[in-house]
Amino acid sequence: MIGSARKSSQQSAEEGCVRHGSQNSEHPDSFGARDVIEVAGESFEIFRLLNAVPSAGSLPYSLRILLENLLRHEDGVHVHAGLVDALAAWDPRGPAPEILFHPARVVMQDYSGVPCLVDLAAMREAFVRLGGAAETLSPQVPVDLVVDHSVMADVFGTPDAYARNAALDHARNRERYELLRWAEATFDRLRIVPPNTGIIHQVNLERLAGVVIADDTGSLPALYPDTVVGTDSHTPMVNGLGVLGWGVGGIEAVAAVLGRPLTLRVPKVIGCELTGRPADGVTATDIVLTLTERLRAHGVVGAYIEFNGPGLAALSAADRATIANMCPEYGATAALFPVDDEVLRYLRATGRPERHLDLVRAYAETQGLWYDPAAAATIRYTERVRFDLASVVPSIAGPRRPQDRVPLATTRTAFAEAVSEVNGGTARRAEVTAPDGSRHTLGDGAVVLAAITSCTNTSNPALMIAAGLLARKAVELGLQPRPWVKSTLAPGSAAVMEYLARAGLDTYLDKLGFSLVAYGCTSCIGNSGPLPESVAGAVRESGLASVAVLSGNRNFEGRINPDVRMNYLASPPLVVAYALAGTMDIDLTTEPLGTGSDGRPVTLADIWPDSREIDEVARTAVDPGTYTQMYDSLMAGDERWRALPAHPQQLFPWAEDSTYIAPPPYFVGTTARPRPLDDIRGARVLADLGDSVTTDHISPAGGIPAHSAAGVFLRELGVPPGDFNSYGARRCNHEVLLRGLFSNPRLRNRLAAGKTGGHTVNHLTGELTTMYEAAVAYQEAGVPLVVLAGREYGTGSSRDWAAKGPALIGVRAVIAESFERIHRSNLVGMGILPLEFPAGQNARTLGLTGAEEFDISGVREFSESVPRTVRVTAGAVSFDAVVRVDTAMEAEFIRHGGIMPFTLRGLLESA
Repeated sequence: MIGSARKSSQQSAEEGCVRHGSQNSEHPDSFGARDVIEVAGESFEIFRLLNAVPSAGSLPYSLRILLENLLRHEDGVHVHAGLVDALAAWDPRGPAPEILFHPARVVMQDYSGVPCLVDLAAMREAFVRLGGAAETLSPQVPVDLVVDHSVMADVFGTPDAYARNAALDHARNRERYELLRWAEATFDRLRIVPPNTGIIHQVNLERLAGVVIADDTGSLPALYPDTVVGTDSHTPMVNGLGVLGWGVGGIEAVAAVLGRPLTLRVPKVIGCELTGRPADGVTATDIVLTLTERLRAHGVVGAYIEFNGPGLAALSAADRATIANMCPEYGATAALFPVDDEVLRYLRATGRPERHLDLVRAYAETQGLWYDPAAAATIRYTERVRFDLASVVPSIAGPRRPQDRVPLATTRTAFAEAVSEVNGGTARRAEVTAPDGSRHTLGDGAVVLAAITSCTNTSNPALMIAAGLLARKAVELGLQPRPWVKSTLAPGSAAVMEYLARAGLDTYLDKLGFSLVAYGCTSCIGNSGPLPESVAGAVRESGLASVAVLSGNRNFEGRINPDVRMNYLASPPLVVAYALAGTMDIDLTTEPLGTGSDGRPVTLADIWPDSREIDEVARTAVDPGTYTQMYDSLMAGDERWRALPAHPQQLFPWAEDSTYIAPPPYFVGTTARPRPLDDIRGARVLADLGDSVTTDHISPAGGIPAHSAAGVFLRELGVPPGDFNSYGARRCNHEVLLRGLFSNPRLRNRLAAGKTGGHTVNHLTGELTTMYEAAVAYQEAGVPLVVLAGREYGTGSSRDWAAKGPALIGVRAVIAESFERIHRSNLVGMGILPLEFPAGQNARTLGLTGAEEFDISGVREFSESVPRTVRVTAGAVSFDAVVRVDTAMEAEFIRHGGIMPFTLRGLLESA
């Protein structure tokens, strides 16, 4: 969308505008980049790239966008000519320059966004306490918070499932939603997209993203690229439209919201040349699962990927967005598809006005941001890879990681190998009473949850239409849903149900149990809701290796449902197929899904739709008016949302008896100037962990078990177990979250004597205890903590509590073999030192047991500079750990004890 300074929500909805004021009349314009262009009789200010910086023409598209950002925000002090020169002269094989980046806007989902607003509320109080004016501490860029992570799929398989789940959602989350209403009424530039409107990334694609922004806050309207950071790791989905953006932690997002630039080292940029065309029957899901496998194996962590080549013509914008969505799963920071005619087609198809399209084309062509296939060979990429779309075959991924792709033809064999690790080589069976009263004997691999969900696939009309067509053929042939399977349909926006209904496909999905349960992120975030107790109880009692099949992007252990042992990612039509089969122990390419009404076996090939059928339905069912009308009606929220109080108050009225929202302690004792840093002495190891520890392992997600420390705490406050809600919903109460820290039942801590879950040794007493109890004991004794880990520490969701929690319990450093990008930033943002073992070394090779006392020398050097290494001494072992504080700005965060006190002090100084 195109826009400028935020008007009312209604005006923005009518005009399709993203608005952001960034003009500076005293801009030094060292490169003579400031200029005016005419588009359809209108004049716009731009900062020309190619004339001002001729070498920009050989930069990757993503770096051209960053270069324009520097030119436009040049102030001669923070953003100076030297930064422009450094980026313009970028050498793919040389040292990475450090630059500043001002995102045009910020998007948030509610699980991470609500804590950001609580942080802002607490920061505003501290700001006032230290002498600042409350209204000064407000968002400085447009912020859209989409409420999509709260709703749970409790009710399913009935026509009223959507209405009942929405009612439960409002009842459970009323306090959080009242906070959101207060924030929207109080903070300028903040817009809340109400519950059950859609998933953040699909809303971003269909409504918020503009590709180019028109800013009319100055004397002359200005055009510049739409750029975004988001508090969800899958923010790069919008890269599919040529919008540069990526996920950041909620901690970093707060600074961006307050107008502080992000600091980054220019990453390596990998050009991925796409060739060929997908075979008929191959879906965008198959393509992205194959790409995820190959790019993860190639090694693209922290890089930008840019797609080019003749294969682009074979991918719709929705297909591109599907591929860009799983950018975190293959480890890259961004995955940019350049702007071309296909992007304009998508913008038109989703209801953007023609004036908008004219501006996008004119600006992109003028600035060298329009895709030029002939120039691909001249672009300065760090390296180039090729990917043949014709090589892709139907696939799924699992049972634990999204990069573990399995060709559909070998799934039965792969499952047999994987299940032996889950059940210990002993096959299990369970006698199950289904919700309809029928009894069944289920074996390992029984599919108990089939979920069409998540931003990855439900934003792609071709995939959703394919699921509907497969359902129609299955019903027409007489196939029946398996009664033990919980089937759910949670699209990314109401537009999906509109075009499915227009095509008459929704009724067939209903008949197979895939009734609409919500518009929200359900299964991927652990909000799939409970299995029917008759099924769940039998699974728990027997230890059955049960299975979930979902059209999402994450399938980590313990994430989807506590009663599901194995999780597989699949395209929406394959989710329906596995629900019909009812088991993973099947070869869908050769064996029947079931028996039709005529007594004959029905195979997947009998009901799989071809691309011609899908295209024909899409042409008649998907209409631009659907998108504009749907969003115009939904942005105001339902009656429950509109009935919530929305009274602007400068300071948030905290409720002392609230079990959902409590003032966070981050600013207790914060002074106007930071205290000097000192070295770490006498630290003990809280956890000694292995490879691929995810933020799910560190920070709690999903339902709160009644027997857990958090559950006991809530019961003591008088909250009945039925009202516990999820950890995510209670993320604004640090007392609840601290009790869930490191409590994932799949966590393996080497100090815990073989026990899984949140256990550790209290080295002060030698006792095996819970993580929380040990942390409290260490804190009372004044003992600092460290965490040891292997490769890819903090992979998965950009969950800020995975850094906030450890900081609050006294973790001063994490020593790992390597870090996931966002989590490393989050640790720095909370003042925790991310340290890496020397190359080729880890806790095992160094002989560390985790029982040692740790001294870390060299930390005090941060007062002057950023040390490349610090000296770690643990008992008789000493080594130099690599300091992963990557920029000068990050060093400031460490000096100040985190990004929030640093930002607060900066605002005080400015005021």
